[in-house]
Amino acid sequence: MLKYLKKYRLFCILAPLFMVGEVAMDLWQPDLMAKIVDQGVLQSDFSLIVRVGVQMILCVLVGCMFGVTNGIFANIAAQGFGNDLRKDLFGHIMSLSFEQTDKFSTGSLITRLSNDVTQVQNMVTLAIRGLVRNGVMFAGGVFMLWRQSPRFALVAACGMPFILSLIAFFLHKASPLFRIVQEKLDGVNHVMQEDVAGARVVKAFVKEEYELGRFDRANDALCRENLRVQTLLAFLGPSMNIILNLCVVAVILIGGVTAKNGGGLTPGSIMAAITYLMQILGGVGFLANIFQTFTRAKASADRINEVLTCPPSLTDGANAEPETSRGSVEFRGVSFAYPGTTQNVLEQIDLTVRQGETLAIIGATGSGKSTLIDLIPRFYDATAGEVLVDGRNVRDYPLAELREKISVVMQRTELYSRSIEENIRWGAPDADPTQIKSAAQTAQADGFICETEYGYYTPVSEGGHSLSGGQKQRISVARAILKPHEILIFDDATSALDLRTEASLYEALNRQDPNATKIIIAQRIASVRGADRIVVLDAGRIAACGTHESLMAESEIYRDIYASQQREGGAA
Repeated sequence: MLKYLKKYRLFCILAPLFMVGEVAMDLWQPDLMAKIVDQGVLQSDFSLIVRVGVQMILCVLVGCMFGVTNGIFANIAAQGFGNDLRKDLFGHIMSLSFEQTDKFSTGSLITRLSNDVTQVQNMVTLAIRGLVRNGVMFAGGVFMLWRQSPRFALVAACGMPFILSLIAFFLHKASPLFRIVQEKLDGVNHVMQEDVAGARVVKAFVKEEYELGRFDRANDALCRENLRVQTLLAFLGPSMNIILNLCVVAVILIGGVTAKNGGGLTPGSIMAAITYLMQILGGVGFLANIFQTFTRAKASADRINEVLTCPPSLTDGANAEPETSRGSVEFRGVSFAYPGTTQNVLEQIDLTVRQGETLAIIGATGSGKSTLIDLIPRFYDATAGEVLVDGRNVRDYPLAELREKISVVMQRTELYSRSIEENIRWGAPDADPTQIKSAAQTAQADGFICETEYGYYTPVSEGGHSLSGGQKQRISVARAILKPHEILIFDDATSALDLRTEASLYEALNRQDPNATKIIIAQRIASVRGADRIVVLDAGRIAACGTHESLMAESEIYRDIYASQQREGGAA
């Protein structure tokens, strides 16, 4: 994912340069302090103490300026990196098929888009700031320590392998646990997403306690894994402090013995050496935190790459065959089984829908009605046979071009937390108010919209919960009508409407949009009896096809459905 940093390479170069300046100021201060002790305090030279003290203050101010500038540049690079990565990741998620998003799960995709990207972004910040700082501090500290005494540098060299070994050991143990932590976070997000989206069902069935228990189990699992990681890493800091303090004791002993024997060391130089040693070994210790972040970010980066490197299973076609008609749909020997299953949901479907025709599809629950129309806009690809739109195989279309021809009202109504007007205009952003009102009138939605407090500008709550089922369906129908289309698909899109409103809707639709091909899935025969043709699906096969009158005469399945709905009062 380093390609996302190329755009910010100038800041990635400038930030370390300013960090070098900040570290240089930090490394200079112990040397100045030694001067104050040896030449000022011990020799009672007050003017030197003031002069060098002013230098130390200036040194701190310059270092602070360098540090602030480094922080600004590092954050510009890291935030820009995270912003671009998150946008690309979201764009790639939008290109995935239903099959692929189901495989990852919504909760996992939310975690990858939010928490995982944040982990990688933090890694970039630490790489630009912490890694550079501690690397330069280590090299500069060793050099300055050598200037005080080669023996002091030898003490640091002896302590270094032990510290690095501790870091390597603990991070090796923690590395696989970080991925588990992220997966447990997936579980928490998954439960939360389901329960927030389905809050009304939870309350209707009085399942709050059950769902609280489910969330508690997911959250407890996350807590346990986090504790495992943190308990393991809790040993790292104290272990390193033991080594660090042993090195400080060694420097004091060596410095004291050397000074006593007239080796040329002064109290100031010993104090400076201790400070440099603390900077070196403390910096290496801080590297442990950086490597911990890197290890966690590596787990997150792998999870992000799983999505980014997952090629969309539905890709644009390149075959530009001439169109023979506009709005025609044809199924040739189509069979389909959902991914991961071997049982066909559809079996040998042969069907042609002519331009401008209204085709209704009816059948028992699970007969394959929704699955059949999902193959037209390529939400899924047929496992056998061909689906053609305007005489071209749908696999040969660029996906955007194919879906621009089709307007779909889904079985599940999806509205967004914006105004009614914005929800209707969602598929046609350039539509003017007159066109929006006309689409709403056709969908029989204008009446109730005008009765709301702010009319078309009335805000819709998240998920459309501020509207009734019938109101949501009519807004969704208006949105589909307004979108430019050749083919209009209703997937049980009027089930919440009464028969009179539904009849008025279809009558207005046929009058306003006579040239569009209409494919209507419905449960009620009364809803579709006026269609040009009605297809009866049974167990994934076409059992019959014809007008209402011909099916009543020839199809036993259709007569049974009609009779059952008559008994239940479901037919007009």
